[in-house]
Amino acid sequence: MFKYLLKKPHNYTENPKALLILHGFGSNEADLFSFADQLPDDLLIISARAPISLDFGGYAWYPIYINAQNEKISDNQKAQDVLKELSVFIDFLKDKYHIKSGYFNLLGFSQGAVLSNALALNYPEKIKNVVSLSGYINEDIMPLKDNVEKYKKLNFFVSHGLYDDVIPIDWARKTPVYLTERQISHTYKEYPMGHEVSYDCLKDFRQWLQQNI
Repeated sequence: MFKYLLKKPHNYTENPKALLILHGFGSNEADLFSFADQLPDDLLIISARAPISLDFGGYAWYPIYINAQNEKISDNQKAQDVLKELSVFIDFLKDKYHIKSGYFNLLGFSQGAVLSNALALNYPEKIKNVVSLSGYINEDIMPLKDNVEKYKKLNFFVSHGLYDDVIPIDWARKTPVYLTERQISHTYKEYPMGHEVSYDCLKDFRQWLQQNI
């Protein structure tokens, strides 16, 4: 089971809506949790810690290697394994906190965004909205067969920095194409920033969440 931080809604109800936050490679559960006070106050916010310990207090959801051509290679088998673990974790959270059926949301940054995308596409019955920040679609961990009908309830907010030197903007631009092909509702935005979350980006996805949760 993943370690996590928790923020309860301002007016706690018996069946709250929830937002699960997945941090990026080399970060930890406290990073994006710093946004919690700026997000809709009717959300139960859970920020999970990735399972692989790295240096200087950082963690990763799955390994990333550098090959002989100096290319970043994701360990897709480990990514698929952690997707299954996160699916079980979501069920645990739903039961423990009596989360309102059909109101479980995801927010991920970088590697956490890659996993958020894949979680929603592999388990669309469990997710309502996805905020995908500075990530991309890794087709190697997506479902082998698409079921467009299952995707009808999904909604994505996807953002990326024009000057991102970690995940190229060209990778991100494939995401709205992928979602459109599967008739998945989405908003896609680019910002004059690097591999980060700018104030304008935060303001936009906060407003989007407020409108869609």
